[in-house]
Amino acid sequence: MKLLKLLPAFISLIILTSCMGDGHNHSHDGDNHDHGTTDTPDTTIHYQQEKHLANVKQLTDGGDNAEAYFSFDNSMIVFQGKVPSWGSVCDQIYVFPFSDGDMKTEMPKLVSNGLGRTTCSYFMPGDTTVLYGSTRSGGDECPPDPERREDGKYVWPIYPDFDIYIADLQGNLVDTLISGPGYDAEATVSPNGDMIVFTSDRTGDLELYTCDINGNNVNQVTFELGYDGGAFFSPDGTKLIFRSSRPKTEAEIKEYKDLLKDGLVKPTNMELYVCNVDGSDLKQITKLGKANWAPFFHPSGEKVIFSSNHASKRGFEFNLFMINIDGTGLEQITYDGIFDAFPMFSYDGKKLIFSSNRNNGGTKNTNLFIADWID
Repeated sequence: MKLLKLLPAFISLIILTSCMGDGHNHSHDGDNHDHGTTDTPDTTIHYQQEKHLANVKQLTDGGDNAEAYFSFDNSMIVFQGKVPSWGSVCDQIYVFPFSDGDMKTEMPKLVSNGLGRTTCSYFMPGDTTVLYGSTRSGGDECPPDPERREDGKYVWPIYPDFDIYIADLQGNLVDTLISGPGYDAEATVSPNGDMIVFTSDRTGDLELYTCDINGNNVNQVTFELGYDGGAFFSPDGTKLIFRSSRPKTEAEIKEYKDLLKDGLVKPTNMELYVCNVDGSDLKQITKLGKANWAPFFHPSGEKVIFSSNHASKRGFEFNLFMINIDGTGLEQITYDGIFDAFPMFSYDGKKLIFSSNRNNGGTKNTNLFIADWID
């Protein structure tokens, strides 16, 4: 999931999450966010081409903030952040109620207790608890980032200590939902409140699994070789949308397997797939090339919004796009010059929240933005 960040190939833009599941930094080591000017950094919050967005508001100001998801009653968000002024050394999980406080001046409530690296948080039914992935079983410290590779390839770490936990909004650990040897993360909850989807390498490959809301009845959903992750349910809870890197050639398969043995995966070539919650009727809906990820269903259930760099000439500009679930009707939604990702619609369909490098003063900061959605 939660993902989230990004690299030599994407100019060190470190993605993660839609729920990336790896806890990566979402910042960029690329050009200043100046959109063609050289004297002052761009301060745009809302671009005029963004006709589906209105009343865009910036929620955070500084650090690395991403993968924000609404509570069932739309009154709160839970998200992951790495913000020096908040004391987070690596990604931690925070809760923010819209009616209480301002994250530009006040630190939101920390619910992950600063232990290990955390990612992919999501509200549980009732809005009194959240789930999130954490490496805390492997130690209190942040696990190391992968070393820069001699071949220059950008990779994500698949930390084997990631398990899925439940905490209350005061940060008290309530339960260990999914655990075991290997990677378990990227969990999200059905709008019906009855089921969870997550990614695991328990079979030796990165596949999708579903389980009951209490962690029982774990079922494997995907079976084809490749990284299947960052899954979300449709509004009616009957379908899943997810990103996948599906190696086809002998060279691609060998590279994928070799990296996975080292606890790594290369996310620079991903497409979107949709299927029923049991894995049936699997369909690839994008064939755009490059990295297409962080998908989320439109409130109608007939479209998907996602982040992509397929239209980027330089390779590192990510914007939000929308496409019908049959693969037709591709439409660009945002027009930032560096990075827009991790979109989520509120449960009532009125709001869109996302992460962006817009209005960051030419820094590497990634902030949260919320907007009214206009169909």
